Amino acid sequence: MERPLGIRPPEPLGLAPSFGFGDRLGLATPGHLAAWKSSGHGIQPIFAQQSIREMQRTARSPEMVMGDVQNVLKEEQFSGRWSADADHLKTTDDVKTTAAAGFVFFTIDPSDYVDPLANSYNETDLDSKLHNQHHELNWVKQYQGRQITVADGVTIEFDQLTVRRALIKYGPAVAHTIAMSREIASTMEALGKDFEIELSVDETPHPTTAAEHFIIAEQCLQAGVKLVSLAPRYVGEFEKGIDFKGDRTAFAHSLREHATIAQRLGPYKLSLHSGSDKLSIYEDFARITQGLFHVKTAGTSYLEALRVTARHDARLFRDMVQFSRTRFATDRATYHISAQLAAAPDPNDLSDHHALETAYLDRNDGRQILHVSFGSVLNHPELGPALHEHLRAHPDTHCEILSEHFQKHLEALAAGC
Repeated sequence: MERPLGIRPPEPLGLAPSFGFGDRLGLATPGHLAAWKSSGHGIQPIFAQQSIREMQRTARSPEMVMGDVQNVLKEEQFSGRWSADADHLKTTDDVKTTAAAGFVFFTIDPSDYVDPLANSYNETDLDSKLHNQHHELNWVKQYQGRQITVADGVTIEFDQLTVRRALIKYGPAVAHTIAMSREIASTMEALGKDFEIELSVDETPHPTTAAEHFIIAEQCLQAGVKLVSLAPRYVGEFEKGIDFKGDRTAFAHSLREHATIAQRLGPYKLSLHSGSDKLSIYEDFARITQGLFHVKTAGTSYLEALRVTARHDARLFRDMVQFSRTRFATDRATYHISAQLAAAPDPNDLSDHHALETAYLDRNDGRQILHVSFGSVLNHPELGPALHEHLRAHPDTHCEILSEHFQKHLEALAAGC
């Protein structure tokens, strides 16, 4: 696509620490840019970031996502480096459409090929699956019986059970990743553009072990995947729209293992998906990775946009809350969250608009109820257009709220660098 004159095109950011500003409305870039100008120096921005699933739910195309960002950068005369993340790609068609729109950072999501039950299989189950399933990659002989010391205090034991389980759990996913990476390389070579790849294996019910991380990354790198970052499933709970839940000490210990492996095999960055609002662990994340990190946010920008409505049009906000509650049981199906509808008050019982904002934008249950229903709200024939119109009518408030919110994110990360 043709880009506005006067700004740099999106480009790979390499191993520089980076932060992804997802935008589901196409109106958040002024606030993102203001936050970055205030607090983000040293952390490179990815201003265009959206997954194919989000594009489908918001009726936006890759060209629209890119154009909305570029228009703001041109207007603000932004001349710095920035990048564009085609997030959670699952098919070769996803690659082609996002590459054509100018994206240069490609996040491969092989979650459809991960066996989420692998951790529950005993040796008999594994024997049966290894016998009955064909695995394009079979790394059992390569790793079984090995012991690898990746750093002082970090030794990985590749016993038979660990290696076979890793193959059943991730073998097809790694093969899919390699195939997708070759499609990306071929597509970008034809366009004459440089690129980088992130691998996401975070959407699994169990944390990624050190052995699994080592095997996945080494297999990808040996196959020539241009890996700049990897998102494992970390210890603890990384629910949408709220802070980290879990044992921070256990998280830090596990993160040190992952960071050591990334340094040994790459180096490549560790990526934190569902990174929105995880303020309590940002400093540790930046410090333990020694600045080799990428943080990805998306839904929090939508939630903070709703705060504009809560302050300027309480009736519209109340209507969106009420509708989101009716959609919650259905829309939560594709999300890992703990919110309960009964834990958030009926909006009709809150006559004060400050209390309504607090209940649904400052407390976990309320935030997650609104978070998961974003697609339903934006596609509603009345609520969706009304929200866009309202935000366009109050751009200064929208920018101010987003800037303040993301400055907290960037400052917490910078404290650990």
